[in-house]
Amino acid sequence: MPEKSAEISRAQGNARKHARLKMSVAVGRMQSMTLSFDDSRLTPIALRKELLDNGHSDRSLAQALRTGALARPRRGAYVDGSLWDGLSEEDRYAVRCRAAYRQSKTDVVLSHVSAVPLRDGPLWGLDLAEVHLSRPDHRTGRREAGVRQHSGKLLDADVVTENGLLLTSPERTAVEVTTVAPMVAALGVVNDLLHRKITTLERVKARYELSMEQWPNSLSTQAVLRLADPRIESLAESLFVGVAWLQSLPMPIPQYEVTDSEGKTRRLDFALPEFGVWFEIDGKVKYERPYRVGETATDVVLREKRRQERIAEATGWRCMRISWADLQDPVRLAARIRAFLESAMTAQVPRSA
Repeated sequence: MPEKSAEISRAQGNARKHARLKMSVAVGRMQSMTLSFDDSRLTPIALRKELLDNGHSDRSLAQALRTGALARPRRGAYVDGSLWDGLSEEDRYAVRCRAAYRQSKTDVVLSHVSAVPLRDGPLWGLDLAEVHLSRPDHRTGRREAGVRQHSGKLLDADVVTENGLLLTSPERTAVEVTTVAPMVAALGVVNDLLHRKITTLERVKARYELSMEQWPNSLSTQAVLRLADPRIESLAESLFVGVAWLQSLPMPIPQYEVTDSEGKTRRLDFALPEFGVWFEIDGKVKYERPYRVGETATDVVLREKRRQERIAEATGWRCMRISWADLQDPVRLAARIRAFLESAMTAQVPRSA
């Protein structure tokens, strides 16, 4: 009887969690972030049967592929050839995901990594070799090249429609990615969803605690949820947090506010006040276009330099700039940061007379 009572108690607890999650979703998503109708990732896809019904033959399709008039993202799926040639590898992956979704012979939902590009999320560090599809019927279909089917239970709140496609909800996608991707790459996806206000950390945690805690390959999920922070604005900043965590560095405070020498409030990418230092993260696109009308890239760099000088004058702190290339070598970057912190602490120690 005690075992039965405990089982009933657990079931009641899960029912309450499910009700809270449904209520949270019913309140409304914070922001719908579907792709614009003319986004290249939503380029029309024609299946072989459709083209044959419209007068094509296998011979004419083969000829169109040879001339480049058509391209074939997947066997049996065709798109405009010139458009395909202009797509990045990440955008091509999104098209392949849509093609596999259309070709499925049963009801499926785009999930895990495959839901990320269709919300314009970052794909850095994710394996784009397979399309991930989840089946509402809880069955696992036959193995198919380039497609990975998942049979985990989908709740009503787990499935949403965006751009005419069934995707796993942002909350479920966030947790799913942590089970198939390296920790730092998954952190980039989760922080992107939080910063763009597509979901909240509370909702993601609620979905995880409801029924996903015992999922296979979820060892890094809790670490990602501990580190996730909506204040983190870019993939590069997420990588920096991941480096700090994995390399056992002091965890910096994101978007730290200080007053500069002109009395203006400035936000620092990251700060360690106890060390008297801050970090500026120069992501891949930070200086690619002017921030203000009429500015050149040089103007932006000079303005940033003046800002840094005024912060240093007011705080007495030191700044370390971290580039995208630095983030690709975590061990070397961690060694640099440790030396930087040691130097900063030494400078704070008063010299004896």
